[in-house]
Amino acid sequence: MSARPEPRPGVMKIEAYVPGKSAASGGSKIYKLSSNETPLGPSPKAVEAVRNADHLELYPDGSATRLREAIAAKYGLDPSRIVCGAGSDELLALITHAYVGPGDEGIFTQHGFLVYRIAILAAGGTPVVAEEKDYRTDVDAILAKVTERTKIVFLANPNNPTGTYIPFDEVKRLHAGLPSHVVLVLDAAYAEYVRRNDYEAGLELVATAENVVMMRTFSKIYGLANLRIGWMVAPAHIVDAVNRIRGPFNMNGPAMAAGIAAVQDDAHLAKSVEHNEQWLAWLTREIEALGLTVTPSVANFLMIHFPDEPGRTAKDADAFLSGRGLILRRIDSYGLPQALRLTVGSEEANRLVVEALRDFMKGGNNA
Repeated sequence: MSARPEPRPGVMKIEAYVPGKSAASGGSKIYKLSSNETPLGPSPKAVEAVRNADHLELYPDGSATRLREAIAAKYGLDPSRIVCGAGSDELLALITHAYVGPGDEGIFTQHGFLVYRIAILAAGGTPVVAEEKDYRTDVDAILAKVTERTKIVFLANPNNPTGTYIPFDEVKRLHAGLPSHVVLVLDAAYAEYVRRNDYEAGLELVATAENVVMMRTFSKIYGLANLRIGWMVAPAHIVDAVNRIRGPFNMNGPAMAAGIAAVQDDAHLAKSVEHNEQWLAWLTREIEALGLTVTPSVANFLMIHFPDEPGRTAKDADAFLSGRGLILRRIDSYGLPQALRLTVGSEEANRLVVEALRDFMKGGNNA
């Protein structure tokens, strides 16, 4: 008998998620390029919706009805198949708690989003890691890890922090190889940024399968990370299970109002896509010209690889850039100690990053 309360098995194995840093050691102006936030900010219509939010003394709609209807209208979905949450992080936790317990396994890829591991351990399950190939999801490696204990498979597509993706044909091949009782979670947080003909976020699979869930977020291209809005679409029986454990008022009114306005503002979305397409290509080209390796990305960030040489490591580069007010993301916790993740920022921020990296590679200083 313990002398004090003890957490359930698995909880103390969790390494708490550490977000990208927000402060830098130098620079007259700080450029936060560590959390994949959009430099264009949210739709002005979404900002106005928050300003006009009233009746704060009343509980919000516990079913997020109007937000689900707005999302459904945009994507041609049945609103009853949608669940909204406080960011897709909450929904990832809910789907895991609904289907994973002690003795069960959950699979994710080698450099997959850290929240998958946390969610599996928190539910009492066992995390199983599938190796990637050239920083890309390897469908065969995932299928090789499936056992009778597998209950859930997480696929970030595009993946964070690598920025890579797999074509929809490969996603369908993965699904076809999974037992019917295994839930396949397609995490499409960066789907709106992808401009590839062979990519599909997953709506087709969700519509035709009984074990596929697709997650989306308003935190990235919609610029509403502070309000915490995510949504998932799933078969009716999965929606029913998740709603049984979802908090009754897990979304607040101002957030729902902002989400409705944002999803209806196609012009702002198109502007954000155009900005990212231009500067993602420019940053890739300019950084590679400095002699650094950049993993090809389809999202709104880049993974930059640094040499394992004294004075030129990712840690050295991070300190150098921080000294100029440029905050990038260390990704040691993803098993990538020699790389930094760079969010596509404003034109000013993007040009300053390239200039600073050029000085760093020349052995310059922060003056």
